[in-house]
Amino acid sequence: MSKLNWNLDTAHSEVNFKVKHMMITNVNGKFTNFDVKATSENENFENPEIEFTANTASIHTGSEQRDQHLKSADFFDSEKFPELHFKSKSFRKTGDGEYQLDGDMKIKDVVKPVSFKIEHSGLQKDPWGNMKAGFSIEGKINRKDFGLTWNAALESGGVLVSEDVKLNAEIQLAKA
Repeated sequence: MSKLNWNLDTAHSEVNFKVKHMMITNVNGKFTNFDVKATSENENFENPEIEFTANTASIHTGSEQRDQHLKSADFFDSEKFPELHFKSKSFRKTGDGEYQLDGDMKIKDVVKPVSFKIEHSGLQKDPWGNMKAGFSIEGKINRKDFGLTWNAALESGGVLVSEDVKLNAEIQLAKA
């Protein structure tokens, strides 16, 4: 049986993150240039293979100064490491429309296992006859695990940027 190929619908997808700043507020950001490729045995996404890449220079937080810092060697080092990459290892059902996606994330030159909670919202044909699949994705990584170690101590204690980065994405795939 041949596998089904799925491509990212960029107009209906987004990849966002949140990081605690000064231990009191969250700063939000996103990647504006990313891609997802998936193959599955059928439209029910049994045994899928999923790959995600994001252009690290496409990071956007609403502050040009902060974005430039994030692209620098203190964080992503976008000139040397232009992409971050995720490749799935398993996709298992945990409930009705709920899954756990496990795989390897590569940021800079560090590869670590990560897990994401997935809500598969189902399948739908668009008005032009294209089959689409929708997914909501949540997860968390420790940025220091990937060599993103820059920080500054606060006078009152604590640090400027938390180690935990919360990830969430809305992904719509189109059957090729």
